[in-house]
Amino acid sequence: MMNRTTEVATTPAGDAVPTAADRPSGAWRDTSRTVAERVDALVEAMTLEEKLAQLVGVWVGADPSGAGVAPHQHDMTADPVVWADVIAHGLGQLTRPFGTRPVDPVAGARSLAASQREVAEANRFGIPALVHEECLTGFAAWRATAYPAPPAWGASFDPDLVAEMSNLIGDSMRAAGVHQGLAPVLDVTRDYRWGRTEETIGEDPYLVGTVATAYVRGLEESGIVATLKHFAGYSASRAGRNLAPVAVGPREFADVILPPFEMAVRDGGVRSVMQSYTEIDGLPSAADAGLLTTLLRDTWGFDGTVVADYFAVKFLQTLHGVAEDEAHAAALALAAGVDVELPTVRCYGTPLREAVERGDVDEGLVDRALRRVLRQKVELGLLDPGWSPLPDDVDELRLDSPRARDVALRLARESVVLLANDGVLPLRPDVRLAVVGPLADDPMAMLGCYSFPAHIGVHHPDAGLGLEIPTVLSCLRDAVGGDIAHAKGCEVTAEPDADDIAAAVAVARDADVCVVAVGDRAGLFGRGTSGEGCDATDLRLPGAQADLVRAVLDTGTPVVLLLITGRPYAIGDLAEGAAAVVQSFFPGQLGGRALADVLTGAVSPSGRLPLGIPNDPSGQPGTYLSAPLGRRTEVSNVDPTHAFPFGHGLGYDTFTWSPVRLTSGDGPWATDGEVEVELDVRNPGPRAGADVVQLYLHDPVAQVTRPVVRLVGYARVELAAGASARVAFRVPADATSFTGRDGGRVVEPGAVQLRVSRSSADVHEAVDLRLVGPLREVDHTRRWLTAVSVTHEEVDRS
Repeated sequence: MMNRTTEVATTPAGDAVPTAADRPSGAWRDTSRTVAERVDALVEAMTLEEKLAQLVGVWVGADPSGAGVAPHQHDMTADPVVWADVIAHGLGQLTRPFGTRPVDPVAGARSLAASQREVAEANRFGIPALVHEECLTGFAAWRATAYPAPPAWGASFDPDLVAEMSNLIGDSMRAAGVHQGLAPVLDVTRDYRWGRTEETIGEDPYLVGTVATAYVRGLEESGIVATLKHFAGYSASRAGRNLAPVAVGPREFADVILPPFEMAVRDGGVRSVMQSYTEIDGLPSAADAGLLTTLLRDTWGFDGTVVADYFAVKFLQTLHGVAEDEAHAAALALAAGVDVELPTVRCYGTPLREAVERGDVDEGLVDRALRRVLRQKVELGLLDPGWSPLPDDVDELRLDSPRARDVALRLARESVVLLANDGVLPLRPDVRLAVVGPLADDPMAMLGCYSFPAHIGVHHPDAGLGLEIPTVLSCLRDAVGGDIAHAKGCEVTAEPDADDIAAAVAVARDADVCVVAVGDRAGLFGRGTSGEGCDATDLRLPGAQADLVRAVLDTGTPVVLLLITGRPYAIGDLAEGAAAVVQSFFPGQLGGRALADVLTGAVSPSGRLPLGIPNDPSGQPGTYLSAPLGRRTEVSNVDPTHAFPFGHGLGYDTFTWSPVRLTSGDGPWATDGEVEVELDVRNPGPRAGADVVQLYLHDPVAQVTRPVVRLVGYARVELAAGASARVAFRVPADATSFTGRDGGRVVEPGAVQLRVSRSSADVHEAVDLRLVGPLREVDHTRRWLTAVSVTHEEVDRS
């Protein structure tokens, strides 16, 4: 698995490797002592070189040709060194031993254990490396379960299921010898053109925060260190271009960008944060002590490690131009609060050592970062007597279990969003069906860019997918039976031959219903239409796919427009002609089955949009979190109204909602109090299903402009046929807070509305309330979560 003589960056060559007899023993191995005492004993015993070795990762096997998985990888991994030299003084982290090339899981775990023994035996203190891997859509390893992408998590409105997923991801990583996962992504979508939209959970900070915090809890409870990405503001880059500068005001930063991170730090128990590539108003995050130390640590109380996004320390010199050399870049990042340089040593090696020895950098800053790193290793048990790098039952290691596939399928089903339907869905059992489009029979259509097959597997085609990934076409054939006509029609990006579309038109014309499967191909840095470095200039469907849809619509055959994408696309004109429109966001390895289940009615759709669907592809639509002047007005001829708004989604049966009841009394709402509203939800249909009750806040008059509405609570309600449930929301006044005129967060007295809604634009009932009492200043300790209870009633089967 590992080539230990090449493909890692420079680090100072060390002294002779000590033998076990030469290795000192000390308090750091005494488990009766406190973590702090064990860490202090190590820090006092270490040389500068040994300290710095704990602050870096090494990426063994990264391709110096640049045909890899990270930006500027070829710039950073071209200098070969000897493995023994790299580990002579110790090693902080091993980067992606499973996520760099296909490796059999059992062989990989054994090889990793051998590497860990070498690391521990090579340094004076017997300290192994901490191992990290990507895990956004599952453990990014060959043959590991590929789960739905983050927008699908958001579409489910089901944090509990997301936590179950991340717990399983963590179990598989821990069983392979991994300690840290580089997920979740808490960036709030600000521009759909950004290629990494597929890595975001949605465009609302409350939805992103609650779902991401659930992911963090699940991963951390499995014993894996979760890593919040990307701190902070990355998704607000100008024009949706990856790594482009960010221009946001402090109010937008505080009220939209930061809340998910606050929530995960406070409520998730997260142990690591990754700084972002962002530069905000000219200050790169990797050099921003106000962000990484003053806010994150001093204000929020975060006490874990801050790790660099890949090569971000070096980027202070090469991309941002705020450092004159590697030593300067290291000094800026270390002072700001970046504890660990990833993915491989560059600036925190020789350049930082020489800067400390010259007196340019205070060794106390090295010790500060070192204590955080060592504390985590002690807490993970890596310094305990008897620690073994070989996981239990390693020969039984399987990364794609039946339970994992079950959760992947459930989440995929819950994430499918039915946008429109004139009655053509669910498909009749006897329907003559045609299925066309470039994604109809493509297993890669199911996967996001951080799944192993899309991220790494494409560079190793001989290894195969490593997973069974059924396509929409194959699953519909299983579900519907009989012969289903099929034609690709076009590729995702390439211009089609006239004959390709003609073939699709022919099979559509002869069918009762035609499913047209179009959308994205996930990739990296221009190798796909969605994914990291795959930004869009507008929101038209890629390539000639819209032409294919229009040609099929012109046949007159009822069309089910099936979108399998990483971002929302402007489909206003296409949706108008379709009999039904279904949206799916990279639903994972069992997405084909989930989509077939929804299309055939085996499962009633229950997903809700975490990202609005634009109407005009070139209108640069904003998200739903807009103030009045950000919506349609009489002073502009451009209408940014979405074709389908945030929170929208239909089922096959319409659930009935009772009038809303204010159960906390008819009096005023104190600015330090709470209010409770409830309603009854009933499923009158013949099949089981789920509905999502959404609660929005409308603040008509405030000291600064506010979004017309913003989400402050939601409840996913699953009901059997004929069943009902009482849904109650208890909303703290702190949920109404915002960043006021003077820059502080306030709860302001005055009129407000709570809108119980089916989407951000479909209000079931508005409850007018008045906040009374003094203007309150609040901070990150505010009570931002709305308590939700769902009480199921007995089904009357008489």
